[in-house]
Order: sequence, then structure tokens, then C-alpha cells
Amino acid sequence: MSNPLRSLLEEPRPPDPPVRVWRDWVLLAGVTVVGVLEGVLREDLPLRGLSVALALGLAPLLLWRRTHPLAVVATAFGVTAGVDIVLVASGAPALDMNTMVYLLVMPYSLFRWGSGREAVAGLAIILVPATLSLVVSWTGVADAIGGVAVLLSAFALGWAVRSEHGARERRLEQVKSEERALLARELHDTVAHHVSAIAVQAQAGQALAPTSPSSPLEALAVIEEEASRTLAEMRAMVRVLRNEAPVDYAPQPGVADLERLAGASPAGPRVDVSVSGDLSALPAAIDAAVFRIAQEAVTNALRHARNATLIDVRVVGDQSTVSLVVRDDGDPGAADPGDEAGFGLTGMAERALLLGGACRAGPCPGRGWAVSATLPRQVSA
Repeated sequence: MSNPLRSLLEEPRPPDPPVRVWRDWVLLAGVTVVGVLEGVLREDLPLRGLSVALALGLAPLLLWRRTHPLAVVATAFGVTAGVDIVLVASGAPALDMNTMVYLLVMPYSLFRWGSGREAVAGLAIILVPATLSLVVSWTGVADAIGGVAVLLSAFALGWAVRSEHGARERRLEQVKSEERALLARELHDTVAHHVSAIAVQAQAGQALAPTSPSSPLEALAVIEEEASRTLAEMRAMVRVLRNEAPVDYAPQPGVADLERLAGASPAGPRVDVSVSGDLSALPAAIDAAVFRIAQEAVTNALRHARNATLIDVRVVGDQSTVSLVVRDDGDPGAADPGDEAGFGLTGMAERALLLGGACRAGPCPGRGWAVSATLPRQVSA
């Protein structure tokens, strides 16, 4: 078996297909109305009753085309093939119901939502009525080529949408993974900074011990040994994670550094920063997350908010949480971010989630766009 065929057969179903949305009901209603109108108004329609009954009877299958794509294809095209065979055997005219074009939605859904094995099986099922239709209703090579092209287009479109969605999902997972690595690195850098200070204090204690009672000397030696070992292990771990990149042990920016974001941009809106409430003694991870989320939100607003004059950054702390809101006054609907900005929003939401909080983004009532995050004051163990 060739590698492309094996890859196709091993392709799993996309996760979490929409069960039913409002568009499904609109589509079903449209097919029903068009089918009834064609049955009533079209004078040259052969086998009018059977044609309308078949078109309207198969239409409800559209509601299950995502969750059961192979079953829907097998039922719709199997019934169609059976009817064609009976009509050919009895010498009756072939069905020619234009409304039945909605069946093309089912091959699209098969390749969009089905597994690889379901797609191959469904393709084999579809070929039977398609071939019968060409033979029974032969009108020339040009029409035959056109019909095959339309059918193949439905397959190709479904696979293209599936591939594009899969690529975006993989990119989102990559962004989440990168955000986890960045958070782990920042935690490491902060802890390593403090552990280095512990090692220095332990060395100082050893130096002063000869002039003091000797009992602290042994404890200080143990502290130095354990701190040095921990620091060496953490350095080795992060060196591997960073692909041998050098390590910077400086603390990460936090709430105290938010003023860096304030000021007037040379070609954009003014950024105002307001900090209030109890924001002292925040854990390093929370402190760094507040700055990083605010920084990303301000960057997105500067890039995407059209005709904005102000970006307002507000941070409020209380006994249990830290709340952050970044809001701009741009044109309504103008700050809806594209794919790259959307990845940034994904990173912010992932960072907040990992710390036990939440981050949301969306349009404000009236004008502008807002990013709001709520983080706990304490990180869960």
C-alpha cells in the first residue's frame, strides 16, 4: 500500500463537529421550498410525485451530515442508486429533479468531517449512482465532464477546508505549547534568581561563622550545598529546553514595569496606565503574567484599532484576585484581530488558564475592543 493511501486511510475524524446550527435549518427549509415549487411549477418534470417525494424525503439527512457523514452518504446515494436501477429495469424515464443538486453537500461533508476510511468508502458508494446517472441520462461528453468536475469539486473543497482548519488548529496548539514553555522559563528564571541569592547568603554566613557561635556553620553549609545543587540542576534543564541558549537570571517584568507601556505612540493612540488596589507581594508568575498580557493587548490595539485615540490599561488588585482590562476607543468592529493577532489572544488565554485565571477578548458596547483578564493572587501548587 502506498504511503499517500495509507495516510488517507489512517486519517481520523476531525474532533467536535457541530451537531446542528441555524444554517442547517435554513438549508433544509430552502431545499423543501425549492423542491415543492419545482414540483408544482415545472411542466416537463418526469415522474412528478416520485421525484418530489425522493427530493424531500432525503433532505432531512442534511441535519446529520457532520456527525454521521458516511451513513448520510450511504443512505442518500444508496436510495438514489436503487431508484435509478428500478427505473432503468422497468423502462421508465430517469428522474430529473434539479433540487437534488443539494446532494453535493453530502460529499463535501464526507471529506470535511469523515475519517479517511469513511471518505474512501463513501467515494465508492457515490460512484455507483454517479455512473448510472451518466449512462442513463447521457447528453454528451461535455456534460459528462462538467458533471464529474462538479462532483470532484465538492470532494476537493471539503478536503481543502478540512486541511486549512487542521493547519490552524496545529498552529494554535503550537502557540499554546510556546506559551507554556515561556511561562516555565520565566518561572525558572525568577526562582533561579532567588536561589542564587540564597547561595550567596549561605556563603556569607560561612565567612562570618568563625566569629559567631559554631552551631549555624553546619546548617549554612547544607543550605549552600542544596541551593547550589538545585541551581545546577535547573540550569541544566533549562539549557536543554532552550537548545543550549544562554540563560538570563534577571527577574521578569511585572506590574511595577507597566509604566513602560504608557505614553504617546508616534503614529498611534495614547496609552494610559492605571494601577490601583493591593498589588504588593504578588507571586512572580502572576506578576509577570499581568505585564505580558497587558503588553500583548496593547500591541494588538496599536496594530489593529482603527482611528483609536486612547488605549486604557487598568490593573486592580484585591485580597484574592488581580484584574486587568485593556480597552481602546477604535471604530466599532475595526479591531477584530486577524489570524496572527488571534494567536496572540490564544497565548494570553492559555497563560491565564495555566495560572488558574481567565482571559477574554471582544468588542466593547459602542466602540472599541477590550481584553480582560482575571488572575488569582496565589498560584495553585
